[in-house]
Amino acid sequence: MKIIDLEPGDSLLESDLLPVLTELRPHLTPELFGEVYAAGHPQGLRFSAAYTDDGRCVGAAGWRIVHSTSSPRKLYVDDLVTAAADRSTGVGHALVAHLEGHARRGLP
Repeated sequence: MKIIDLEPGDSLLESDLLPVLTELRPHLTPELFGEVYAAGHPQGLRFSAAYTDDGRCVGAAGWRIVHSTSSPRKLYVDDLVTAAADRSTGVGHALVAHLEGHARRGLP
């Protein structure tokens, strides 16, 4: 499994990640998703996509690193979804491990 982080404007956001994300958030249209990411990215919002070895996107995570006085650095996960046909195959576990790496490094 390969997991990549996607920046605003990346064509994979709409073609690959959004179809998986809409399984959890069916109200998202490509336009709304683009608006949300454009506004949320400066606030720390990031998206990661999980791909099978044959190149299918099977998981999506929306997340951010937040800083506060009560917890100097923590990972907040907005969305975590595995494509219905690929659930219980370790996709969610792999995404969480990927996000934990970001949290440990403190990098978006």
